[in-house]
Amino acid sequence: MHILLVTGPGGAGRTTVAAAAAAAAARTGQRVLLLRADAAALAGPADPVRALLGEPAAGPVEAAPGLAAETAAGVLTARVDSGAEFRAELAALQERGSALLGMVGSRPLGAEELTDLPGTEQFALLRALRRAASAPGTDLVVADMPPLPQTLAVLALPAQLRRYLARLLPAERQAARALRPVLAQLAGVPMPAQWLYETAARWDGELAAAQQAVEADTTSLLLVAEPGPAADAALRSGLLGASLMELGVTGIAANRMVPQDSPDPWLAGLAAEQERYAARWAARTPVTALPHLGRTPRGPQDLDRLAAAAARLLPHGPAARRPWTVEDRLAEDGVLVWAVPLPGADKRDLDLVRRGDELIVAAGPHRRIVPLPAALRRCTVSGAALAGGELRIRFTPDPALWPRTP
Repeated sequence: MHILLVTGPGGAGRTTVAAAAAAAAARTGQRVLLLRADAAALAGPADPVRALLGEPAAGPVEAAPGLAAETAAGVLTARVDSGAEFRAELAALQERGSALLGMVGSRPLGAEELTDLPGTEQFALLRALRRAASAPGTDLVVADMPPLPQTLAVLALPAQLRRYLARLLPAERQAARALRPVLAQLAGVPMPAQWLYETAARWDGELAAAQQAVEADTTSLLLVAEPGPAADAALRSGLLGASLMELGVTGIAANRMVPQDSPDPWLAGLAAEQERYAARWAARTPVTALPHLGRTPRGPQDLDRLAAAAARLLPHGPAARRPWTVEDRLAEDGVLVWAVPLPGADKRDLDLVRRGDELIVAAGPHRRIVPLPAALRRCTVSGAALAGGELRIRFTPDPALWPRTP
């Protein structure tokens, strides 16, 4: 199964492109699931996806356990309902912690009292992605994601939160669980630690599944942008963040391209500007042009035109990504070099901090904490340089830790 995450600068038409790509894949005979992260978007005729794909052909079906979907134009479409996810999760949490809540005299909240809190959308989207990745019989999942900065933040969450859980609730602390019944008798109250660790283990399992779906070779980003200076700056930052997170980018959809042969001087100037920026992007990432229809896309005829162009956006094979590699230069220079691809990075915006066996890398607004490979943990950082879009970090073996040769 392939997962295509469609994102880009806000207002670039990514929802329309996601629907067109899903329809193009369905026309080739693939079973396609279109996952929409915009549960609060306009419904009915004003919904851009429904305007393109038409009304659902039948009632809701279960595309995957816990994921309801409707079929239109041969595409299964599911919405991420963050409100329902939040209510269900909090109700389950209250039920599992009922003993502890009773100890402190708390009154459980009813489902009708619960409203979304900030951050619930991100967790609901991750849970939906995890479910979609396991949808039986599905060949392609097209996810209509939030704007590019929010998408990168969502995709970084599983690894970040798993690190926090491991630090705050380390699994090895559970080794003392045999003493808890004794401690409970001495204290005269039930000990909540077992419940806490069980909850943390369940969260870690869900986050690990989401992380696996995000980092799979069959998962890639499709960036949708309308060529111009604002989109150029947003894509430069977004591609840098994707490289830092080692995410695969399948290409850029240059959306709403104006015809070049227009006799109108204003349109001709706009077309020339669009072509200039599209060519700049194509030097780094494959670019597919999608035409401007001169109106808001609606109906089968517009879907046909967009799907024909969007067919070139569909993933074929594993996503192209540049991994971080360790080069052995001990014989030549006495160092190991960790090569980190960061295309478009500016050395003034880079920062490196080593904390124990981890390295904190900051590039512009993006930040990532990665564990050091085993060999580099026995080294000290001796320098770094940025050249040709690649950050090369030098590590010198620590004589006190490095294996000695006879």
